[in-house]
Formats: sequence, structure tokens, C-alpha cells
Amino acid sequence: MSFKKTAILAAATSAIAMSAANADTIKMAFIDPLSGPFGPSGEAAYTSYLLAAEHINANGGINGDMIEVTGYDNKVNPKESLVQLQKAIDDGARYIMQGNGSSVAAALIDAVDKYNKRNPGDEVLFFNYAAVTPAFTNELCSFWHFRFDAHADMKMAAITDWIKTQDDIKSVYLIGQDYVFGQAVAAAAEGQLTEKRPDIEIVGNELHPLGKVKDFTPYIQKIISSGADAVITGNWGADMQLLTKAAAENGSDVPYLTFYGGSKGAVSSLGENGIGLLHQVTEGITNLEASDEQYALIEEYKERFPDYDYYYHRVWNVMDMFKKAAEEAGSTDPIPVAKALEGLSIEHAYGTATMRAEDHQIQQPLFISVVSDDVKYGVDNIDLGWKLVDNGTIAMDVAEQPTTCEMERPE
Repeated sequence: MSFKKTAILAAATSAIAMSAANADTIKMAFIDPLSGPFGPSGEAAYTSYLLAAEHINANGGINGDMIEVTGYDNKVNPKESLVQLQKAIDDGARYIMQGNGSSVAAALIDAVDKYNKRNPGDEVLFFNYAAVTPAFTNELCSFWHFRFDAHADMKMAAITDWIKTQDDIKSVYLIGQDYVFGQAVAAAAEGQLTEKRPDIEIVGNELHPLGKVKDFTPYIQKIISSGADAVITGNWGADMQLLTKAAAENGSDVPYLTFYGGSKGAVSSLGENGIGLLHQVTEGITNLEASDEQYALIEEYKERFPDYDYYYHRVWNVMDMFKKAAEEAGSTDPIPVAKALEGLSIEHAYGTATMRAEDHQIQQPLFISVVSDDVKYGVDNIDLGWKLVDNGTIAMDVAEQPTTCEMERPE
């Protein structure tokens, strides 16, 4: 991490610590990459949590208590994440936030379950803001885990519903990261395309090592050679940015339908070549019509953290739902908060979000957007940004997917 970034994060953390000095402290641990190739993904989320906590503290905190968010660098490694989890718990954290990497999330879900069984009365909750393997709110669901992002099947349903209306797309290439999340994305794409557009040919289905590929040119050349009319990818972070970089350098000019096209550097790597071609599905877009208050928040974030963009809107949903649940429960202890979160709804900048009680999976509208030069807010410090496609709003009830969760709850 650069000195500049370290200074910015330290200043934000100090502001939160100072506001918490004269009140009881709610300790929250952010366990995600803060260094290495995926560091920017972690830093963008961490700074979002810091600013969200700062806003809550400035308005009286939660039941009079202040929030303190501390970052723990896990290097996207499940074993290292367990080390950092124990450090966070030893430091007094009762709330864990993580999102980058479903392999990490799987390890944390299991570890939190085991810790809570061994330590009744000192339980912790896991707030998952971005690890979207569907199993976490299906067969692996846990009372101690809440997911605040649409899972892979939900996002893929939005993408394939859009593809269903695109008669010019006759063939698709699938590319993703070779771990549980990338495998889930590929499986969802295959199943949903077969159901909705059985005429579409999947001309490639390739998985690559997570965070190991430095040049995606060989993959892009395969995509071009396949004659695919569109590409579907769940790549995130550096793997998304390097994929779009290679696409631009090799002249790939088909639509890229992504979960995380908003990863830092992805848009600027494509530049104008991405206009009308690079798509993403998200829970919010800065260029949607919104309130003056939301525009002010977007601009405040960019001013405070100029290396990043207001991307993790769901982080504010995490914190707003936590605040509302704790206030309704009259407690910041994890079990009352968890019970209050079940079925809880909030109104946020881009619609309603509801935490489904059966599986702790957030339900919310989704939006498909595309890179455009006709936007209020650009990204990557250039003038290109995200614009809603025609018919790109997916209502909450349409985005919802069934669950197989059979959750065990504490008495």
C-alpha cells in the first residue's frame, strides 16, 4: 500500500477513533485484502465502511455507542483470514465484514459457527458484503451469516433475462476465476442460458487461476477466435482489470456482461472501446436519478478518497441495516441484532432492501448498466461512467430466487 493511501486510511480511522473516545465502542473488523493485486478492491470497500461509520458516529452513533472499524489484511487467503479473525476477536470485535473471495467467506462462515458454539454469550456476526456463491444462503446457510449482495444466481438471472431480449446474440463465451465462485458463475450461466435461450451456443467455458494471470491476451485471442457474440464473466478486482486491458489491446469488440465491471481500472483499461460494450449488474449506479443527499455522499466519498469511486453502495446498506436493527433491538449484542435483522427493510438511495429471514439473503432491485460518455459521474478519474441500459431495472420480486436453507437458530 502506498504512503499516500496509508495516510488517507489512517486519517479516516483516527477520525472514527476520536469520535468513539467518550462512548462505548462497537468494534467491527474488516477482513479483506489491503495489499497485493486485490488490495484496491479491499481498500475501496474499507474506505466505504470507514466513511459510513463516520457518518453514523457524527449523528449520535447507535444507541449512543460509537462504531470503530479496523482493517485486517487477509491477502485473499482463507488460512490467513482465520488468523486475522482470531486477532479481530481478541481485539474485541463482535462484527466481521468480508466480501472479496468466496473461498475466504466459506472459511469464515465455518469458523464463526464453531467459535459461537464454543463461546456462548460472546458471539460474533459475519456481514458478507460481496462473496456471492449461492450456497452460503442455501445449503450452507448460517444464523450467524448475513449476505448484503445479490448472489451469483440472482445476478446471472438479470444478465440472462437481458440476453433473452438480444436476438443478435447467438453464441456466448464464459470465462471466470477457478475457484468456488467462478465455478458457480459458469454453472449458473450454463443452466440459465439453456432454459431461457436454448438456441445460444456456449462456444467456450474457461476457468483461470485466481490472481495469477498477468496477461490475458491468450484468453482474449481464444474469445476472438471462437466468434462469440458476447462474453460473460464473474471476474473481479485485478482479474477484471487485466481482462479488459487485454480485450482493448487485442481489439475484442463484443459485449462483456459482468458482475464486477466496476472493479478499479476496468473501465479506464478499455477506454472508449468500452462504450456500449462493457456491462455490469449491481445494486446501485451513481448515475441513476437520486436525491441531493445521495449525490453529496458520492461527491464526499470521491473527495475523501480520490483514488477510488463510490462503488460499494451496499456497504451503506450494511451499516444502515445494522443501525436500524440495533436500535429496534435496543442492543448492539449480536444475537438481538441478528434477530432484528431478520425480515428488516430499509429505504435506500436506489430502492428498498429487505433481509429475507429464511436464509439471511438480501432482496433488492438490481440494475444493468453499460459504459457511457453521457454521464454525471465518471469512474477511474476519466469521463466515462455507468449508465442504465434500456429496461435495465430488475424489480426486487423479479430478482428474488428460491432458497433451500434450513437454518438452525439459537433459542
